[in-house]
This record gives sequence, structure tokens and C-alpha cells, in this order.
Amino acid sequence: MPRLLPLFPLNLVVFPGEKLNLHIFEPRYRQLVHDCLAENLTFGIPLFTEQMRELGTEMRILSVEKTYPSGEMDIRTQGMSVFRIREFFREAPGKLYAAGTIEAIPDDNTPDPELRVRIQHCLQQLYDVLGLRQLLQRLPINYRSYDLGHHLGLSTEQEYQLLAATSELERQEMIAEHLEQVLPILLETERLKERARLNGHFKNLTPPAF
Repeated sequence: MPRLLPLFPLNLVVFPGEKLNLHIFEPRYRQLVHDCLAENLTFGIPLFTEQMRELGTEMRILSVEKTYPSGEMDIRTQGMSVFRIREFFREAPGKLYAAGTIEAIPDDNTPDPELRVRIQHCLQQLYDVLGLRQLLQRLPINYRSYDLGHHLGLSTEQEYQLLAATSELERQEMIAEHLEQVLPILLETERLKERARLNGHFKNLTPPAF
């Protein structure tokens, strides 16, 4: 059922489950936060590039960490679910901030176990090459594709495509394909870097026996 949702457009993709810290300084968004807190409302963050995109993530406010004398605020938020904007309003009725008539997008969260193993193997190689193995250790045990979204080197447009997928299986397929494309390039880059480091050095090489 379509409903009206306050909107906070940003030039970034937020995934369901993601925690996002925001510094609120514009009067219209300070009003949005006050309304959400007073009326126990959620708000939406749609992607805004050259124009408003139709998909966004519904957010809930977890806490207000700091309020400044100027009225600015630091807030903690978390993504909940993906929505599609049916009608956009530059101002909600009687408000300074934008709003939209939105509808929820159904999602199938069932993962494919075999794809998960493929992705895990690729991730281990990727983070080893980049020296970022600690990122893998920070992931939840039953992590979803959304938890990987910002750690794969995706462009904003690719992250938006991941947000647009309506099943975990589809997201897994996108991630596996991306990793299997970029890994050979990264591995070759590291090999070339290693060769460049060895140039000019004395090498203790064992010739073949023949």
C-alpha cells in the first residue's frame, strides 16, 4: 500500500541493515529529524545523482549523539528496507523537507550456499591482495550481500544495481561475477608490482637441470 515518507536525498546508496552516521545542518532536515523523533517516523534516503532516482532505503533513527547550539545534530541511523518512489514532492505538506509516495519492494533473502562458498573464496583472495583480511573478520557470521556492498570496489551505479535486486540469489550472482572479473586484474597488477620491485636487484636463481 503506497504511503507518504519524508525523504533525505543523498548522492550515495544505503543498504538495508547498514548503519549510517549523519551530521544534520540544513533547517529542512533538522525539521525532518525533529518530526521523526516526535512522531516515531522513519525517513527515506533515495539516491540523487544528476536526478532523483526511484529507489531508496527506508531509515530509522537509532539515536541523537549530539545537539549543537546552532541546532545542528549528529544522528545515528540504520537502513531497514528498499522502496520505490511513485510520486515525489519537493516539500511535504506544510513542511520544509521533501517527501514521496512510496511502495515497499518485496525481497527474497534466501541465499544460495554454493554461491556463498564461491564468494567467500574470492573475498579471501581479494582482501589478501589488498592487505585487508581484517575486513573479512569483521563480517557477521551469517552476512548478507548487503553487508559486502561497500567493500567490493563497486561504483555508485553498481551499488544502485545491487540495491535494485529483489533477491539474495540475484545479489550473490552480481557479486560473484564482479569479483571474478576484478580478481585476475588485481592479481596481475600485484605480479607486475613485484617484478618492478625486483628489477635491478641481484637474483639467486636456480637454473633448470637438463
